[in-house]
Amino acid sequence: MLNILNEVDSFVWGPPLLILLVGTGIWLTFKLRLLQVLNLGTALKLIFSAENDGHGNINSFKALCIALAVTVGMGNIVGVATAIKASGPWALFWMWLAAFFGMATKYGECLLAVKYRTVDANGNISGGPMYYIEKGLGEKYKPLAILFAVFGVMCAYFGI
Repeated sequence: MLNILNEVDSFVWGPPLLILLVGTGIWLTFKLRLLQVLNLGTALKLIFSAENDGHGNINSFKALCIALAVTVGMGNIVGVATAIKASGPWALFWMWLAAFFGMATKYGECLLAVKYRTVDANGNISGGPMYYIEKGLGEKYKPLAILFAVFGVMCAYFGI
């Protein structure tokens, strides 16, 4: 049984996933016309100077801090040190390259989360992958949205 789990783990976290993740980032980078480079000045200006004039609960800077807190965790910090120790300084280069293209993927995720979020009767905002899978792809994908939510709960429950 352990052998099967190791094989599945090697496949899931191996080259196919890396190609899929980085490939998606490269594709989005070019479809969004180098968004992460050409709009950096505008993004920084909005983060530090935008007022909370909209209907949201928090301003742009607080939203950035929350997004960074969710994205960067202890595993990422320890993972960088471990990768450099195990693979040398080239590991840092590849992480930077993946992070550059990952910015376009993160932008796409945030855009979809904002576009398909919902407001309940009390005025609370809910959103995320479960919502944009169901609302963006259509009602027939609701089982996939539920599956995503269940796996998210399982990951949180088991402390991954």
